[in-house]
Amino acid sequence: MASPHRRYTTLILDLGDVLFSWSSKTNTPIPPRQLKEILSSVTWFEYERGRISQAECYERVAFEFQLDAAVVAEAFQQARDSLRPNEEFLSLIRELREQSHGQLMVLALSNISLPDYEYIMSLSSEWSSVFDRVFPSALLGERKPHLGAYRKVLAEMNLDPYTTVFVDDKLDNVVSARSLGMHGIVFDSQANVFRALRNIFGDPVRRGWEYLRRHAGRLETSTDAGVVFEENFTQLIIYELTHDKTLITTSDCPRTWNFFRGKPLFSATFPDDMDTTSVALTVLRPERALVDSILDEMLQYVDADGIMQTYFDHSRPRMDPFVCVNVLSLFYEYGRGQDLPKTLEWVYEVLLHRAYIGGSRYYMSADCFLFFMSRLLQRINDPAVYSRFRPLFVERVQERIGAEGDSMDLAFRILAASAVGIQSPRDLEKLLEAQCEDGGWDLCWFYQYGSTGVKAGNRGLTTALAIKAIETAIARPPSPASSAASLKLDVPKAPHRSRSPRRLSNFLMPWRRAQRDSLATAN
Repeated sequence: MASPHRRYTTLILDLGDVLFSWSSKTNTPIPPRQLKEILSSVTWFEYERGRISQAECYERVAFEFQLDAAVVAEAFQQARDSLRPNEEFLSLIRELREQSHGQLMVLALSNISLPDYEYIMSLSSEWSSVFDRVFPSALLGERKPHLGAYRKVLAEMNLDPYTTVFVDDKLDNVVSARSLGMHGIVFDSQANVFRALRNIFGDPVRRGWEYLRRHAGRLETSTDAGVVFEENFTQLIIYELTHDKTLITTSDCPRTWNFFRGKPLFSATFPDDMDTTSVALTVLRPERALVDSILDEMLQYVDADGIMQTYFDHSRPRMDPFVCVNVLSLFYEYGRGQDLPKTLEWVYEVLLHRAYIGGSRYYMSADCFLFFMSRLLQRINDPAVYSRFRPLFVERVQERIGAEGDSMDLAFRILAASAVGIQSPRDLEKLLEAQCEDGGWDLCWFYQYGSTGVKAGNRGLTTALAIKAIETAIARPPSPASSAASLKLDVPKAPHRSRSPRRLSNFLMPWRRAQRDSLATAN
């Protein structure tokens, strides 16, 4: 996995089957399978190392595979003619270089013969302009996956392998790169590799904010059946995480709040609820007199055990520990936590006995419960209560570090852990890798309907949680909601590398002197 604590400054790419596509089908008697067998022969490896000429290679191959040398030559000429640069990949490299502001070095390391290398360099495509330097095996005198090939490139370019990303279509080659400390990516599919490279070299927070702003006012929730509907609760959580009201749409609720904004799902009417009301009053902070009157009204819905119910409706007696945590956050926010002593005690017992594992009637994630608990801890103003809850909370958070979970679980967990000074680098790595190519994070199920079991989630919420978790975990200042400016990480510039004037051959790409001199002048 790419480490969030590394600053990757170098990208090394393979050429064949990564940056170039080609066809093994030729108009010769040599079938594609046999052509690929030739490419895996010892003779061909010697050819790619530059130890034998093209003519000698073809003669040996013809003998070893009982073929005519002229047929071998014709087959490989046709294969060579089929080479086509991957323009989409080239565009991505240019994009990554531009975003790095000149800090990203891009190299190529390819198992390729000298004649084939001369051929691709003669192509009319501008493919070579994206590279600082190209290393063909024929000029290195060594080929992948032998470690010597990698070590020569690292030494020649004065590279730190721990800040280098290597992409190749062959697992053996990637394993060798990883063994030297590089972050290796197998080119299994273009979509996967593009996503991985954007997540490694791009700024995840900036990309996340771009996703949110592109969908501002349209960050609606959907069910596991694909039904999109309007609700208030998720919108309020997004606002609490981002402090940007332009992203959300909520109802105009003068007093208590309803979960739904529009027509309720599954019923003609739906009562206002404690959960949405608690989050709304905690986040929006209306006038104190109004809040106190609502808190007084809420206390009328405490059951015989002293537990706060879920709805402003005595005909719907429901209790949920997740909801109770959010209610307690509201009461403590306004200095009235002492009004719900038995609800507080029940929440403690839920935490103590891990009753939140497996979810509740309305929520499915243990990490969500701990996130809600972290919100409560931040608002508890009673030292005795805080000192009782915090050690147990720390213990429960530590139990969750590294556990399985989707992107939302990871973000909940990271935020809960950060609230008490616990780091979870493995979870952060997973969260960073889960960022989608459009900059957002995937749809995860946030809650479920108790009567039907229908699950619902919101990509906007997952993305807002991920942004907040990343900002919190790496101690970067929160992004200003009113600005769309770039949100680049505060990281040191790439270390200066001595750029040796030595060349392995005139076929290698020249240095980008103009770019170097421009950067030197700017600095």
